[in-house]
Amino acid sequence: GMGIPVGKLALYTVCAGVHPSLCLPITLDTGTNNESLLEDSLYIGLRRNRVRGSEYDELLDEFMQAVKEVFHYTLIQFEDFNNANAFRLLKKYKDNFCMFNDDIQGTSSVVLAGLYSALKLSGGTMADQKILFLGAGEAGIGIGYLVTASLQAEGLSEREAKTRCWYVDSKGLVVASRTDLGEHKRAFAHDAEGAGDLINSIRKVRPTILIGASGQPQIFDQQIIEEMSVINRRPVIFALSNPTSKSECTAEQAYAWSEGRAIFASGSPFSPVQFNGKTYVPGQGNNAYIFPGVGLGVIASGSRRVTEEMFLQASRVLADSVAEEELESGCIYPSLKRIRMVSVTIALTVAKIAYEKNLATKPRPKDLEKYIQSQQYHPDYVNYLNSG
Repeated sequence: GMGIPVGKLALYTVCAGVHPSLCLPITLDTGTNNESLLEDSLYIGLRRNRVRGSEYDELLDEFMQAVKEVFHYTLIQFEDFNNANAFRLLKKYKDNFCMFNDDIQGTSSVVLAGLYSALKLSGGTMADQKILFLGAGEAGIGIGYLVTASLQAEGLSEREAKTRCWYVDSKGLVVASRTDLGEHKRAFAHDAEGAGDLINSIRKVRPTILIGASGQPQIFDQQIIEEMSVINRRPVIFALSNPTSKSECTAEQAYAWSEGRAIFASGSPFSPVQFNGKTYVPGQGNNAYIFPGVGLGVIASGSRRVTEEMFLQASRVLADSVAEEELESGCIYPSLKRIRMVSVTIALTVAKIAYEKNLATKPRPKDLEKYIQSQQYHPDYVNYLNSG
């Protein structure tokens, strides 16, 4: 269980230059229901069945209070909580603690940035789009909420904004007449006739953008991509499920089945694709574009909270950092080689919001950007062998 928090913290350092000594990996062990682990003499986790309900909530409350007490305004990143808990706990803690959930907010911010970039290629505004999501879990619903917030910032009402986002789950199109919907899905259940599967949902909704966050490999088949390409001159297709073996379709399939017209991004990396003599470079919607920069900005300003506005602005900054020649090759994310610079730009935006909204606990430096860069860790080592 420790591999994930250690890996995420390594990305804070590599991508944004957060000093390793400021990072602490934590795994909350609430037991397991896996019998083979419980019987394994080498299992190092807690040997008891998984804790749920009020006992679980009390443990988390105690943990959150303890972090605040010992470290004051430490940024707490939630990762890999299950669906119901992820939304519930984010709602519970976001206004009282310096915390965010990467699976919900990091993912949605990086995808929103990809959508802003894609619109530069397809034309039109966010308000002109209809997005169909396959998968109504944390990632899918989280993106819906952030898209809604971005449209409200453009002047739409919350109700209007939500009608731009449609969902398909294992039972078909998410519509208001269904009685089997969890709370987080109900927010996006529209008054419409149902549709049993993805292809019929596409025909009904006529989306401009198709986003896969389903964990179902190869579900965007030829018929699906072709249907999206009939409806749209430049269909936007995001196959976000990780790893590559789970991807809803490959980059090659998206370009070939759309005759090179698709604007494609994925959660896992794909190599450049040659199609009809043109090279397409598929972008990777990787959370590492967002959370390390957000973290650096929060740390630099000593922000007491991580707000939705911070993620919204981080999306805009990320979209604006894509170079012209990258866009021309169909790539809607900047090269990962530039990620440290991108992270500084995001950190600057996040820190500015913290100062503007009176959330910062550190005095504002004269030159905020210089200060943020001075806070970055550089693994430069003195070569003692040749120094004499």
